[in-house]
Amino acid sequence: MQLNLRNPLIFFDLETTGVDVASDRIVEISYLKIYPNGDEESRTMKINPTIPIPPKVIAIHGITDEAVKDAPTFSTVAKNLAKVFEGCDFAGYNSNKFDIPLLAEEFLRTHVDIDLKKRKFVDIQVIFHKKEQRTLSAAYKFYCDRELIGAHSAETDTKATYEILMAQLDRYSDLPNDVDELSKYSSHNRNVDFLGRIILDDNDREIFNFGKYKGQSVEEVLKKDAGYYTWMMNGQFPLHTKKVLTNLKLKYAFGK
Repeated sequence: MQLNLRNPLIFFDLETTGVDVASDRIVEISYLKIYPNGDEESRTMKINPTIPIPPKVIAIHGITDEAVKDAPTFSTVAKNLAKVFEGCDFAGYNSNKFDIPLLAEEFLRTHVDIDLKKRKFVDIQVIFHKKEQRTLSAAYKFYCDRELIGAHSAETDTKATYEILMAQLDRYSDLPNDVDELSKYSSHNRNVDFLGRIILDDNDREIFNFGKYKGQSVEEVLKKDAGYYTWMMNGQFPLHTKKVLTNLKLKYAFGK
């Protein structure tokens, strides 16, 4: 089976210094670019995160400070990556909750202009969990009937993710071979920011999806508790969440 694509689809995986989107950094990125005609292009690169990699994280992916000390920083490769990603949709494993938000943060830190919100995102983990409720290695065994050797290597996980999606499309006749529909199916919420701190409700209103105002209108919260905006802007929230909140505040104030 060949993927039915309108745009190139980027399968990708990140290895990082940790799991905090606001403060952690990429140490390795691997992508597999699938073109609408079926052609493929791939690359894997180490990234110098400019901060130490904790030992407990090194124990997971095996990438040490020594291994990345001479690698380029993300700011060095950001413009070239943005060119590669331009006009593409994205797919990954648990990518909606982690990889996409962290990638967006890295681009924002380097002030490289790439609007990922215009793209479609297919999260293979969400499809898997909705269908079978398992982990990446189990998914690979279940769908591809092979053991995943080298898990937690960005390149290995990226290729496995692509193979799993192809197997999912073969297995489930009701799973659409269409990135727009796969993006909808593999999303739990309609996120306004990448991390899903702000989402759209059934009436297309922006609402908070965390904390004491969870489920409440962002517009109403900002009206009744102006300090909440300041608290979020000074807090450990991702840059993209802060950017979205600021844009919403301006929209409510000036009707734009």
